[in-house]
Amino acid sequence: MSPKLVIVGTVALDDVTTPFGSVTRALGGSAFYGSVAASYWTSVGIVAIVGNDYPDEGFQVLSRRAVDFRGIEKSLEKTFAWTGEYTYDLNTAITKETRLNCLLSFNPKVERYYPNPETLFLANIDPDIQGGILDSLPTRPALVALDTMNYWIDSKRTSLLRVLKKIDLLTINESEARMLTGEFNLVLAARAIRSLGPSMVAIKKGEHGALVFYEGGVFASPAMPLEVVKDPTGAGDSFAGGLLGYLTSHSHRSPELLKQASIIGSVMASFCVSDFGVTGTLSLSMDEISGRIREFGDLTGFGRIDYEERRL
Repeated sequence: MSPKLVIVGTVALDDVTTPFGSVTRALGGSAFYGSVAASYWTSVGIVAIVGNDYPDEGFQVLSRRAVDFRGIEKSLEKTFAWTGEYTYDLNTAITKETRLNCLLSFNPKVERYYPNPETLFLANIDPDIQGGILDSLPTRPALVALDTMNYWIDSKRTSLLRVLKKIDLLTINESEARMLTGEFNLVLAARAIRSLGPSMVAIKKGEHGALVFYEGGVFASPAMPLEVVKDPTGAGDSFAGGLLGYLTSHSHRSPELLKQASIIGSVMASFCVSDFGVTGTLSLSMDEISGRIREFGDLTGFGRIDYEERRL
């Protein structure tokens, strides 16, 4: 059976240092984080490329989560690798080194492995590749989501604007939203992005959660206040994976469902940051997830506020 959600992006090996520890050659990448998070909600297929140094452990992790990885190509080059560091400002990653390696020859053939996905998530890769994937599919998926970053906004703006016209949902962080639109105010930035094509925009704000904009409204999804935060790498991809996995698991679309999905995204991101790599999201029980959802309900819910009108 073909997976309902297909994620195209990177699978990487990360060296990460935070004030709370460090890891080397940790399993990572946008498609990897996103697929693990989404796999709790729907069937997932992944399209990516890895090198000859990629460990079998990565495929074993995907297999444990029942992620279909037929779409992962194997290259004779080395795997895409990122070295980064976080100070106590966990919202900002300091890139020490990026080694593109096999990513330079990535030419995804989504239609070969998954020709008719219900949902397609074009995670953070070259917008020319993102656009080519959409053009190659025999039928347009019911939901197309895309992520991008400052590098593509700066270096391939024309290509990015072209592909934005073809999608339904853009996930982007707040600094990138401002860079893309020239608007500092995020409400105005979201309005400008929606005028470019996507009907929905999820602006990721790190430890401050996310703002999700749609026709006629906006929803603020908070981040969970946690006692233990070890590594924010992959939190945004886990948010997107949770959000899209939940949306894909339902046959209808509505503002209320989008709000629920954004909370699910925040739930998955909260588990992600609790440990390094995908350790925090890999082996969750539905009881743990349900408990965290209830915590979000307690965090955001309140009853009627009684007040007495006062006049000076």
